[in-house]
Amino acid sequence: MAPVTTSDVWDAATAQAYDADTASMSTPEVLGPTLDALEQLAEGGPVLELAVGTGRVAVPLAARSLAVSGVELSAAMVEQLRAKAGPDEIPVVVGDMARVRVPGEFSLVYLVFNTLTNLLEQEEQVACVANAAAHLRPGGRFVVELGVPDLRRLAPGRDAAVFETGPGRIGLDTYDVVTQRMVSHHLRFAEGHGESDARLFRSRHRYVWPAELDLMARLVGLELEHRWAGWSREPFTGDAESHVSVYRLPG
Repeated sequence: MAPVTTSDVWDAATAQAYDADTASMSTPEVLGPTLDALEQLAEGGPVLELAVGTGRVAVPLAARSLAVSGVELSAAMVEQLRAKAGPDEIPVVVGDMARVRVPGEFSLVYLVFNTLTNLLEQEEQVACVANAAAHLRPGGRFVVELGVPDLRRLAPGRDAAVFETGPGRIGLDTYDVVTQRMVSHHLRFAEGHGESDARLFRSRHRYVWPAELDLMARLVGLELEHRWAGWSREPFTGDAESHVSVYRLPG
């Protein structure tokens, strides 16, 4: 059986539903601090988003008069982006974010919303960090947003934990702590309707520890400049559920 690739997972049906499924991540309260931080870190220079998707971040960031480019593996996701911004506004190269090159040098390369974990091998994740560094001009920054693996939620002898419940939605993560693999199961359904109205989406990930990410960055000459618990730049502590890590290329 052929392996499942990211482009298979993010197919046309998933791409069409993506903005609705992630609407909570696009509210001004959530997205505003993200845009503020990225704009400041870019210092007015050109910006590259790896895994640009449907443009949740790239489109409003470009509206702040920044030159934003993107890399995206799924052509279906790019099609959704094109309904919001043309290729002259946000150029996108379709390809693997761990390997594809975009012309030019950038003051900021960023990778948000746990997307690094879509690469299922450590070797691929290392290659992605190296590719990001290769796109930076001297003094440029690479920003990564990741969840902190919350294995404390696992009950003894169990390999699954609920991460989301709410009207019409249930989320469950299953873990393999040996391989650092996890599968997120997202169930969407219309309350009061039959089972035929339920929709299940699964995404596969390899989770990354903060110290592991630091080592990946150090291998390609990047230095940790900041680590926050979120985009509002809260202090990162042992209780943080996520982190925004800012690495800088010397020069």
